[in-house]
Amino acid sequence: MVQERLRFGRTRAAIAGGVIGGAVMLMAAGVQAQSAALPLSFADGAPALLHRVSDHALPAPNSFADLAAKVKPAVIAVVSKMASTSKSMPGRSFGFDQDDPEQQDVPDQAMPGHGKSPGMPGQGKMPKESDLAMLGSGFFISPDGYAVTNSHVVENGDTAEVRTSDDKTYSAKVVGRDSLSDLALIKVEGRNDFAYVKLADRSPRIGEWVLTVGNPFGLMGTITAGIVSARERTIDVGAGEDFLQIDAPINNGDSGGPSFDVDGNVVGVNSMIFSPSGGSVGVAFAIPAETVKVVIPQLKEKGSVTRGWMGAEVQSITPDIADSLGKDNLHGAIVANVKRDGPAAKAGLASGDVITSVSGQEIKNSHELTKKIHAATPGSSVQLGLLRQGKQQSASVTLGQMPDQTTVGVAQPHRLRRPSTP
Repeated sequence: MVQERLRFGRTRAAIAGGVIGGAVMLMAAGVQAQSAALPLSFADGAPALLHRVSDHALPAPNSFADLAAKVKPAVIAVVSKMASTSKSMPGRSFGFDQDDPEQQDVPDQAMPGHGKSPGMPGQGKMPKESDLAMLGSGFFISPDGYAVTNSHVVENGDTAEVRTSDDKTYSAKVVGRDSLSDLALIKVEGRNDFAYVKLADRSPRIGEWVLTVGNPFGLMGTITAGIVSARERTIDVGAGEDFLQIDAPINNGDSGGPSFDVDGNVVGVNSMIFSPSGGSVGVAFAIPAETVKVVIPQLKEKGSVTRGWMGAEVQSITPDIADSLGKDNLHGAIVANVKRDGPAAKAGLASGDVITSVSGQEIKNSHELTKKIHAATPGSSVQLGLLRQGKQQSASVTLGQMPDQTTVGVAQPHRLRRPSTP
């Protein structure tokens, strides 16, 4: 049987804080949609304003057909074996378990290489442990068989099986994976003429069209379209990375698939969705091409990614925390815990310290701190501005190298995964 886990969040889940080489905390918080009342009549001048806006509006594409035909050959289905200790109930194929709406089984026919149409709901059978696999998507970035996918799609082994748009199946080697960014690089040997796509040279603007190609529920070559809903979206799952938010429908099996701009360049790698039911509700998150450009060359060269590491758990300063410290308009990150014998501990940092700047640059929150530390070279020193017991101080921290995240334990499948404290 085939089983895939597109990383999920819950619409009622909120993240408490960012992490530097540590764990994050998920806390429940209500989310309520707000309605806006519209006036029944326009004030003087409003029609003219509307006219000026419409004059500059960009028309929607008449069709995505040419773009789809151009990029589809470079997109692949990716399957890797996984171990499982649980068994799904018969008759639940292609659906969601009542106790876990983010879990689903896809019939054997959906696996790449079988050459058969995916089964319909209720046509599955009781899976065997050897049948279980991770089902995802990916895309070639060079004609000699290098392809990008999500780390969580291939995290259970050193090889994977890929199926191309011409219905051919190949074995692929996992060159490297990085669970912090959720990116992996795989390689198919034996050909130098694969169709491939390029990463975009610029970040998309909010409102620009995106086209996705993937393998949802084993339905290979599925095209969906939408727009960029937001940029630099912070999910705070420990990666310290920003995400593109898109509203193109993304579902199980789309993990690792590309999001394209209208020129056919990859602007993001689809990685997770927020959903109350496990299905697409138009809130999907993609790893930006800028991140891919940083991570993938390192995976190709050495199979892992080098990041600076401080060995501290931190949380963003909230108004309530600032008030408890007796400081108005305080920004930065408060240290929740430090790892014994880690760089932060050796530099004298302690729980309760508030980090307000890094190398003279002010930080607004824990996310900014995480990004700066990760971007620094291991072995280098950074000067931290601190607020300790109400007094301004400083500390020099010699950074270590972040432990290999591919060996760090994760939470249960089908959840927002978080690294354990290293």
